[in-house]
Amino acid sequence: MGATVYDDVELADFDFDEAARTFYYPCPCGDRFFITLDELLDGEDTASCPSCSLRIRVVYDDEDLEEFEEVAGADA
Repeated sequence: MGATVYDDVELADFDFDEAARTFYYPCPCGDRFFITLDELLDGEDTASCPSCSLRIRVVYDDEDLEEFEEVAGADA
């Protein structure tokens, strides 16, 4: 995708909000990086912070996403 990233972070290190179907990870600026389950399912792998310009790459396996789809009650 070509975006410059601050760091690579494992999906397991993110917090998952089932209701919002969104993953969150602390940003050094004090806010949180975020990426939705749907974005990951669509092949997006960079999470952004709404308060600063930092972006991180989410490292995951497709099997990881399947587990979160089940937890979030996604329609397969």
